[in-house]
Amino acid sequence: MTKPRVVIVGAGFAGYHAAKTLSRIARDRAEIVVLNSTDYFLYLPLLPEVAAGVVEPKRIAVPLTGTLKGVRVVVGEADHVDLQNRWVGFTQAEGAKNRLAYDRLVLAVGSVNKLLPIPGVTEYAHGFRGLPEAVYLHDHIVRQLELAEQAEDPAEQQARSTFVVVGAGYTGTEVAAHGQLFTDALHAQRPRLTVRPRWMLLDVASRVLPELDKRMSDTSHKVLNRRGVDVRMGTSVAEATCDGVKLTDGEYIPTCTLVWCVGVRPDPFVNELGLRTDRGRLVTDEFLNVPGYPEVYACGDAAAVPDLVNPGKVCGMTAQHAQRQGKRAAYNIAASYGFGRRKPYKHHDLGWVVDLGGKDAAANPLQVNLAGLPAKAVTRAYHLMAMPGNRTRVSADWALDAALTRSAVQLGLVPANAVPLESTTPEVATRSR
Repeated sequence: MTKPRVVIVGAGFAGYHAAKTLSRIARDRAEIVVLNSTDYFLYLPLLPEVAAGVVEPKRIAVPLTGTLKGVRVVVGEADHVDLQNRWVGFTQAEGAKNRLAYDRLVLAVGSVNKLLPIPGVTEYAHGFRGLPEAVYLHDHIVRQLELAEQAEDPAEQQARSTFVVVGAGYTGTEVAAHGQLFTDALHAQRPRLTVRPRWMLLDVASRVLPELDKRMSDTSHKVLNRRGVDVRMGTSVAEATCDGVKLTDGEYIPTCTLVWCVGVRPDPFVNELGLRTDRGRLVTDEFLNVPGYPEVYACGDAAAVPDLVNPGKVCGMTAQHAQRQGKRAAYNIAASYGFGRRKPYKHHDLGWVVDLGGKDAAANPLQVNLAGLPAKAVTRAYHLMAMPGNRTRVSADWALDAALTRSAVQLGLVPANAVPLESTTPEVATRSR
């Protein structure tokens, strides 16, 4: 008898853990196929440490083959789903078109950068959602300080030593915090660079980390201020140009670096499926099923899953929810074949961790607020626990960073034109928060 095939589109937190859990509980009773644009699972929370040279890029890229035992990995970009005939079309790395038939389908396509219709942003800003972008930012930072050191004009030195981050959420705050430490270390190695590198963190919100507990926000803000990061709340970019940014308060900041961290939105692929959506996310029931298609499941950032802990709302676009939804989808798929009983998705917030570089962090595990070294210990322990692989290598990088001078070379492997900020379907300004 032919085994049923489960196709999982996407290998982020939701898709990876759906595949891993299903491979364990299915025990060769189903063919499990993961379709993903890369052959690795990317541990996104450590991207700022890659950009700052703390962790090597390959450390946070966990290979799918080998860590997902019994799972067939297909590298390709999904571009069509035929819900009536049950197949997924995709484009392979070298352009060939192909398709995968399925008996059960898990849509875990994740999210992309959130865009706003601000003049110049798509031309001059870079996002921060993938490994190429983190590697590019690392090299770009080193390159700008090298050029600043060689510049004779003080104004050019200042512009090249100024780094602007838009978005004071989880990612933007960590990028600015790690970035200031990184550039201070590089500055100390360059006696001819007379200008101290300057980092700016902008957001229209009233405080950094507006989505987290205020005490975590206050802790992070104090660390940023102590480091010398120019934090400006209630302010954003009105226009970006080739040599600087104009702020919403009218000030013009000469800079060669604009990092776009304003948040995420569901992958636009969701809109092409012809299914019901809620603010761009696939509507599901509490069992992660897509209404009208009992064989189709959705989870992660691209799914609007009812939040049973907060009735009337949908689950946030977080790694915590994505990982646990992936696991629940796996169990419910197994239940659809008669193994176990399906259950609704329900998850209570376990707290948050924010790594601010050096000895600083903010954390509230189980709602207990921590700062400094205790928070740092909790933060790193959480990351090691959450990573599905490469734990020893990441730990080694952390130890080496604490003991040795950070490397200050830029290899130029990722050119700027290879990491453009996606320019399709920007959101209107009223939906920026």
